[in-house]
This record gives sequence, structure tokens and C-alpha cells, in this order.
Amino acid sequence: MTKKKLALEMIERLKKEYPEASCTLDYNEAWKLLVSVRLAAQCTDARVNVVVEKLYEKFPDVNALAEAQVEEIEEIVKPCGLGHSKAKDINACMKILRDQYHGKVPKTFDELLKLPGVGRKSANLIMGDVFGKPAIVTDTHCIRLVNRMGLVDDCKEPKKVEMALWKIIPPEEGSDFCHRLVHHGRDICTARTKPYCDKCCVQDICKKNGVEGRID
Repeated sequence: MTKKKLALEMIERLKKEYPEASCTLDYNEAWKLLVSVRLAAQCTDARVNVVVEKLYEKFPDVNALAEAQVEEIEEIVKPCGLGHSKAKDINACMKILRDQYHGKVPKTFDELLKLPGVGRKSANLIMGDVFGKPAIVTDTHCIRLVNRMGLVDDCKEPKKVEMALWKIIPPEEGSDFCHRLVHHGRDICTARTKPYCDKCCVQDICKKNGVEGRID
């Protein structure tokens, strides 16, 4: 089985297992996802969802966050870890949105990458979830699972994993596939405990279970 065929089969099985999979960060405006994805670095999405409620109570829009003192933002977001650097990036990012984009989130990948604190993972998430464009989000779940499954070969560098997946994942499937990997990685193919392979919907075609000889 080629990696491309394996990927298509993985996609279909995970669709059936997680039909409603979506981003686990709560947001109702594009700029809020930009804030949340910065806070989510080395922090759980669940904690971010709690913290941003308090953040938006005090700073309800782009202008408010742009005009805020970094220390004021830091005081609220410090439970997410790396409070000062995250607060500084959020403040700087909101200033750019206010001054250069009329308070809106830019719509191109390259423009997103120029924003403070936004890397390829964050830019892909926004392109896929906000703008409905092809996207592959190589977070820790994605990287762990695609290595275990045999879709990539012992590759842990996010950009290299992303580039490898672009070759085998249909563009229109990438964003949702990555969301499903998050759910599967939390529920079944876990990192801190032994994976629950007996409950896994792809266990019979997964490299971890000894099928690497059938994957080209």
C-alpha cells in the first residue's frame, strides 16, 4: 500500500469515527482564534478557553487589546504559561491588525506569518478554519500520529512533516484530518500512556502494529 492510499484510508476511517471533529479552541471571530492559538503554545486548549473569557471581559475587541498595557494582558493570560512573551505578541499583533488591516485578520498565509507569534502551525489553522483554505496543522498530536501510522518516516520536525503530508493528503481534506488526529490522539493514540490500539479504528493498517512492510 502506498502512503497516498494509506492516507486516503486513514482519512475515511477517521471521518466515520469523528464526524463532527473541529477546532477545540473556542472562538466566534477570526481575531479571537489568533489570540487563542498564541496562548495555546505549551498549554491545553481547555485552559485557553477558560482564560480568554476573562481576557475578553476586560478587552472585548481588537482596539482594546491593541491599546492595553502588556502587563495588563500578562496578568490575565499567565495561567497559560509564558505569560510575558504571549502578552507581548498578542498586543503587538492586535496593533498590526488595527493599523494595517482595519481590525481584520489578513487572508494570506504569508501575511499571517509576518504577525508576531504566528508560525506555520498557527497560520495553517487560521487558513483552514477561518478562511476554508487547504491547510495542514502539524501540532504535537499530528506529528506523533502520522509517524506511528506510517504516513511519514521518523520525522519530527513540524515543517518537514507538513511538507510530507501535502504530498499525500488531498488539499480539501487536510484541515479536518488534522482536527480528527487531535481527537484520536487524545482519546486513543495517546502520548503519556500506552495507546489503546484495541479500540483504534485504524489499528489493522497502522505501522505501529507491524504493517510497515506493506507501506511504500
